[in-house]
Amino acid sequence: MQVLEQQTVFRGRLLNVRCDRILDAEGRESSREFVVHPGGVSILAMPTPEEVLLVRQYRYPTGESLLELPAGTLEPDEEPLETAHRELMEETGYRARRMEFLSRYYTTPGFTSELMYLYRASDLTPGEQDLEDDESIEVVRISNSDAMDMVRRGEIRDAKTLVGLLTVFSL
Repeated sequence: MQVLEQQTVFRGRLLNVRCDRILDAEGRESSREFVVHPGGVSILAMPTPEEVLLVRQYRYPTGESLLELPAGTLEPDEEPLETAHRELMEETGYRARRMEFLSRYYTTPGFTSELMYLYRASDLTPGEQDLEDDESIEVVRISNSDAMDMVRRGEIRDAKTLVGLLTVFSL
């Protein structure tokens, strides 16, 4: 694969959209449109071995409030582990004495470069949320078995949350 031209067609606060002209291995020229994303983290936070913390928040693109793992975007020059600690505290108020790396995965590689890092947080200490001005997040403490029942019933539809729950509690 050879990149012939790169053009940023949109620059946003969180992400950019790029359209590249490429030459594939067979010598065919084509274009690829995709979202350039800095990457992020998701945290499977366990206040007890039998429970997990989820957050409920309204997601404008879906028009719904979704139940999700706490998560967030990597800041420039920030290591994923640092992001995980920061996002857990901001979204839930909890701090983790133990943060274990579990996996990394591309969210939707057909149209975005977003790479997510999945962590399991344990030995938690509760505290106050530190939400951004445009965030409204409800913390939901739920049993692992109830969370997995919600997955089976299709009530949890957020991909990063499905990846996290299935990685740790597999069906």
